[in-house]
Amino acid sequence: MTERDIPDNWSQDQAGEPIGVQPNYIPNNQTADTAAMSSHSQSVNKSKKKDGAGLSINNDSEPTFNLNVLIEKLPRWTKTWVPWAVILTLIPGSMGFLAISMLFKLPSAPNCPQIFWPLASASVRLHCAQLAASKQTINDLLQAITLVKQLPENHPLRGEINRLLEEWSRDILKLADESFQSGNLEEAIATARKIPTDVKVSELVEEQIQKWQTIWSKAEGIYQEAEKELRQRHWQSAFMLTAKLLRVDNKYWASTKYDQLNNIIVTAREDGDKLYKAEDLAKNSGVDNLLKAIKLAEAIKPDSYLYQKAQELISGFARKMLKLAQAKMKERNADTALEIARQIPPIPELQAEVDDFMVLGEAQRSAFFGTVAGLETAISQAQQIDASRDVYNQAQQLIARWQLEIEDVSRLEKARNLASQGTVNDLTAAISEVQLIPGNNPRSTEARQEIGRWRGQVETIEDRPYLERAEQIAISEDINSLQTAIAELSQIRSGRALYPEARKKIRVWTAKIEQIQDQPYLDQAKALADSGNLTSAINQAQKIASSGRALSSEAQSSIDTWQEQIRAKDSWQKAKQVAVTGTPEALVKAIQLADRVSSRNTLRLDVNIAIDQWSQQLLQMARSQSEVDVAKAIDTAKLIPRGSSAYTDAREQIRNWRQFMMPKSVPSPSVESTPQATPAVQESQPLASPN
Repeated sequence: MTERDIPDNWSQDQAGEPIGVQPNYIPNNQTADTAAMSSHSQSVNKSKKKDGAGLSINNDSEPTFNLNVLIEKLPRWTKTWVPWAVILTLIPGSMGFLAISMLFKLPSAPNCPQIFWPLASASVRLHCAQLAASKQTINDLLQAITLVKQLPENHPLRGEINRLLEEWSRDILKLADESFQSGNLEEAIATARKIPTDVKVSELVEEQIQKWQTIWSKAEGIYQEAEKELRQRHWQSAFMLTAKLLRVDNKYWASTKYDQLNNIIVTAREDGDKLYKAEDLAKNSGVDNLLKAIKLAEAIKPDSYLYQKAQELISGFARKMLKLAQAKMKERNADTALEIARQIPPIPELQAEVDDFMVLGEAQRSAFFGTVAGLETAISQAQQIDASRDVYNQAQQLIARWQLEIEDVSRLEKARNLASQGTVNDLTAAISEVQLIPGNNPRSTEARQEIGRWRGQVETIEDRPYLERAEQIAISEDINSLQTAIAELSQIRSGRALYPEARKKIRVWTAKIEQIQDQPYLDQAKALADSGNLTSAINQAQKIASSGRALSSEAQSSIDTWQEQIRAKDSWQKAKQVAVTGTPEALVKAIQLADRVSSRNTLRLDVNIAIDQWSQQLLQMARSQSEVDVAKAIDTAKLIPRGSSAYTDAREQIRNWRQFMMPKSVPSPSVESTPQATPAVQESQPLASPN
């Protein structure tokens, strides 16, 4: 390079740098060498232009090339052999590593979703089918079957394909069975029927479907039967049927549905207890009890198996309340009837009937006031009932009745105003007014009652003077006065208001007359009895006793007393006569005869003394007999009656004699300590204790 190649502005310090380029600056996509050479070429061209422009240069002369100058311009690291050795080592090694990597790298798997299947090879189809089948879903298995099924029968891979088709078909059937076990019968059947018909597994499809349907039908039958038992509140039967689900060959029925039905039974049983309690409350038929029963039945939720039964009971309870309201209305207790009806819960099938009752009940309540204004209000209310309502005909009948009743009420009010004066004429006029009400009119019964009451008042006013005069006459209470008073009262005829009172006084005065007439005869009979002539006294009193008059009862009582005295006297006389014999048997007979005398009889004191004496005689006889025959003595002592003075001594003596009769060699308990060990011997009857 000549000096003219160097530009004027390039100093010595910049000799090593290209002209026109900033130090250490390398353009993009150029190495340091290419940048230097490019700069050098540019400078040469510029020099040539300048030379051509300013100086005349000989074109035939050749430019001189200085290698040393070029080498000096190269980077320092290029002047040593180490970098070059490294470069020469790395470049061939990298190329070799890249070649080996490309040799050992496996070919990438085909992208199955983007394959154009009509041109795909059998291996690609099989590969993609296996990938799809590995997902073990119904759609993927069916897709896998579809991919390989289209290959020809004579394909070399047909054996493997058929094996995979069978395997994938069984996988589909297994997935269908899983759907069945999880409770999806229809899904299981639909899945199973997607299996191609030309594989061997297809022969099992219908058989499996039939098995599923049989199991499902059996389980449904058990479930429905349990539900039926639930609705009838047969809890034990429902539990037994539920247990059968555990033996069903289906996980869904044996677990999920079993638990579900079990919980339903528990809930239904609680609901059933509520309904039983409600039914018990409703049996009393009180309004409060019926409302409590309805509240209990309303607590049954709509999802309960007993909900329908609860609704039926609610309807029945409500109808009972309506009947109670209707009964109260018949009793003319309209306020209570309407209050009961207002408390009836809204029930669709009963609501119209309740509404009709309320409307008609309001009208009846107005009519029950019994006034013309009340009846007119009732008619106005009843006329508002539409012809389409069930109670329309009844309302029309009541309207006709109330219209007639308005006329009757007017007459009754007029008659009552007349009767309130209290005179015979006013009462008679009131009766005449009320008699104008026809017998078939609504108020005819009330009219007859008023007529009867007013007639009684008239009769009382007319007959009271007879009663007062008779009482004044009977004050003397002698036979003539009483007979005159009776004659005065006899003028009150039967059926009149004061007739019962008159008859009562006549009976009293008649009894006084009979008492006055018969008392002397009864007194005479008592006098005869006091003198001891009981037979004559009885004959005298018998006339009065058989007459049925006022003193007949008293006379008969006296006769009974006197007859008993005669019998007692006869028994006492016979007893004394028998006792004279003095034998144990005679004394016992005498005691029995004497004991017939009543404790009320005056002879009873003598009888008691005689019985005590005869008992002592029997005891003495027994003691005498004991010296010869102890057994006979015991029998005699037993004849002494209980209650006599010798009875206690006789019992003590009997115990001593029995102890004496026992063998001494044989130890035995004492008679006193073991009285039950003595032989049973019939004893005499106890005496009648005197009063």
